[in-house]
Amino acid sequence: MNGADVVAKILKLEGTDFLACYPRNPLIEACADIDIRPILCRQERVGVGMADGYSRVRRGRQNGVFAAQHGPGIENAFPGVAQAFSENVPMLVIPAASSLDRQYIRPTFRAADVFAPVTKWSAVAHDVRELPDLMRRAFHAMRTGKPGPVLVEIPNEVFDAQFSGDLDYVTVPVLRSAPDPAAVKAAARLLLAAKNPLIWAGQGIHYAEAGELLTALAELIPAPVAATNPGKSAIAESHPLALGASTASRPKMYAEGMNEADLVFAIGSSLTRTPFGPALPRGKTIIHSSNDFADINKDIRADLGLVGDAALVIEALIEEIGRQRAKPDTARLSALKDKIAASKKAWRADWEKQLNSDEVPINQYRVINDLMRVADRDNVIITHEAGSPREQLLPMWETTKPASYLGWGKSTQLGYGLGLAMGAKLAAPEKLCINVMGDASFGMTGMDIETAARNDIGILTVVFNNAVMACERHMLEKSTRKYDALDIGGNYEKLAQSLNVASRRVENPADIVPTIKEAIETTQKGKPFLLEIAAKEGYDFSRYA
Repeated sequence: MNGADVVAKILKLEGTDFLACYPRNPLIEACADIDIRPILCRQERVGVGMADGYSRVRRGRQNGVFAAQHGPGIENAFPGVAQAFSENVPMLVIPAASSLDRQYIRPTFRAADVFAPVTKWSAVAHDVRELPDLMRRAFHAMRTGKPGPVLVEIPNEVFDAQFSGDLDYVTVPVLRSAPDPAAVKAAARLLLAAKNPLIWAGQGIHYAEAGELLTALAELIPAPVAATNPGKSAIAESHPLALGASTASRPKMYAEGMNEADLVFAIGSSLTRTPFGPALPRGKTIIHSSNDFADINKDIRADLGLVGDAALVIEALIEEIGRQRAKPDTARLSALKDKIAASKKAWRADWEKQLNSDEVPINQYRVINDLMRVADRDNVIITHEAGSPREQLLPMWETTKPASYLGWGKSTQLGYGLGLAMGAKLAAPEKLCINVMGDASFGMTGMDIETAARNDIGILTVVFNNAVMACERHMLEKSTRKYDALDIGGNYEKLAQSLNVASRRVENPADIVPTIKEAIETTQKGKPFLLEIAAKEGYDFSRYA
């Protein structure tokens, strides 16, 4: 077998279901030969997004893989990998490469070097005999500690070279670390002594598959749970201790809970400062738990650090709290649930008019509310887009199951959600996978809706078409007044139909629910559906300080 066969066989051993790709790359044919399905995207960064979404939904136990042509192919993939790096997603990128004798001759593009700042680990193969070791290191990097994308660059001559002997390769396990027992005891004492403790939940809860454990810990302390953008759905937001999640926008009870807290226990989060994540008010006692030492005291001073896998940390805390306190404080738990419920009811009342609006053009919140009522949220995985759709969807969409929302936003690339939704559907074909986009983001990657049609990836894409880059209105006032710079146009229903995708354009609010039902029926047949909403510009966001 040759080098491409070696890599394909290792991917098969590691559980690879499909290869997101764009030719030319010898790995594509080698994978097809052993029944790893190649899915050719229309644009490389969407292929990266597919691998990203797959890895998230499979919690890094199985890893999405993307293969690209050397030179322009992998160059086009850079934005997607940069996005995955900012979100710590454990996915594998395998580009072809120029021949070894051209590696240091300008202007040869050396992906392993160029991608080093946006990967957890990257390497170039110089000999076919290196491939098993390089692949082992790649999977180890993805499945150990803080996750992140990795890249193995393979020149075509290495892909083509013959591999002698048997392939000696053992699959790489997920390695987890447990916290320091002394730190666990100290954390339990602080949590029990606090008057108003709050749990700050990041996406590490998803990768640790610790949603149910976190719920149990929250009830035991008791403490409300406030999630980050990527941590949204760490616990079901229908749970009475859930405060929801935050970008620049957040539910009212989220802001109130954060302000009232005297102690914040951040777990599964780097506590990285970002414009599209929650701010941490000053004056709080901070317990910070991450699986990466480098996160502790990086952006936020920690009073106590706990390093370890989120599930193992929570298990240890539950056990230690049971030792330190004789019995749960049920009265306090009941009072806390009542307080959150009252705050949530008042917040929803503030938004009642928007959530049930009959205005034309259509109010985006009406669409979100109708989608929540019609879809079986226990069976949904949903993601937003950059810009206004993120700010509208994330606070209002109430998840009913842990790990059912794909939040992202440390980098905010328009169009990234389409690939995520396709990857999620490939990872969980039984789920209704939804991406909510604006017309600007659809303009970036929308042609790849045809990839979903061609490959029977039955996702639901909702496009809010307000014919303008609305979130930039206040930034480009002169440009818009003089040159209509922000105006964009298109009929995405017709565009989708031309790409073999079932679609409808909705202009009347009364048509939203029946069209959503039609869309869901279509996806259940394994076909994608595009729902275009003739939407208002929309400048009202759930922003509470």
